[in-house]
Amino acid sequence: MDVTGHTTSGSPSGTARAASIRDVAAAAGVSYQTVSRVINQSPRVKQSTRQLVLATIEDLGFRPNRAARTLAGGPIGSVTVLTPNTTLFGQASVIQGIEEAARAAGFAVGIRVVESDAPQEVANAVARAVEPGTALIVIAFDRAGTLALAAVPPGVPMVAAVETPVGDEGAGQPWVWMDDREAARQATRFLLGLGHQTVHYVAIPSSTAHSQRTAGWQLALREAGVAAPEPLQGGWNPRSGYEAGRVLAADPAVTAVLCGNDDLAVGVIRAMHEAGRPIPDSVSVVGFDDTPHAEFLSPALTTVRLDFVELGRECVRRLRPFVDPALAAEPPSPRPQPELIVRESAGPAPAPG
Repeated sequence: MDVTGHTTSGSPSGTARAASIRDVAAAAGVSYQTVSRVINQSPRVKQSTRQLVLATIEDLGFRPNRAARTLAGGPIGSVTVLTPNTTLFGQASVIQGIEEAARAAGFAVGIRVVESDAPQEVANAVARAVEPGTALIVIAFDRAGTLALAAVPPGVPMVAAVETPVGDEGAGQPWVWMDDREAARQATRFLLGLGHQTVHYVAIPSSTAHSQRTAGWQLALREAGVAAPEPLQGGWNPRSGYEAGRVLAADPAVTAVLCGNDDLAVGVIRAMHEAGRPIPDSVSVVGFDDTPHAEFLSPALTTVRLDFVELGRECVRRLRPFVDPALAAEPPSPRPQPELIVRESAGPAPAPG
């Protein structure tokens, strides 16, 4: 196996290039397969040869490529979770599910945070996460996570939790997801069914240019023959929901708001309260995720429940074929399904006037 390196040596053109396993082999007077065996700690190498190869590696400053070493084999004994965030509800819950399922399967679990979406930062995080005997689980719910997913070298044992794919792009991929598009469609239809003329939307950031929660909201309005209002772009936190809510509260035509997560809904409800627009008598608000505090708000929040913990468990289950190839033919588990949880924050549209 040809394991490339990251240090440089002279080239005929005078430009620097990475020292390769073949450079090490030529300098040590052995085959590149022997160098590979030394790198991967194979017992099938004489001690004297091993010492010679190690000394040559040191002289050349050769550093093996971690991705290639992972592909070189060894049973999977651990899982590294690559995620841009460990505190947001969705990501934290997926990590919880991964940890529970991995512990039951006898895997150790590590976490590496992708600290920004700058390409070099992403590449460095992925390179550090790739280790022999370790599988990757990438949480790709935002731009940084999506870039990290794209940067994983081919052949590395990997599963990803992603936003709902567009079309059939998820077919054949080692990805797991919940149908955000259908969930948003059902939540919007629920509000329209209560008599609201339209539904406004406060969006969370998306990993792609085409958020599937936004797409589901738009689809439901289109099916009902209703023009979609311009969505308001929020962040992840209640503050951005509050700012969007102040804009919506000033428009008396706004009677129903779907929010991209529960934290945005909390902010919207606060803004409506300050504007003297009671929930749900004046405005109905529906969230997404069913965070633990949703049912204890006043009024209790109607929201879409997403089982992120089960999504994390499914990520670990999808690693089974890498552990035992005989399991590759087994059908995957059913995808976790979103569920609309009706509470107090949504009600019939107010009477005109």
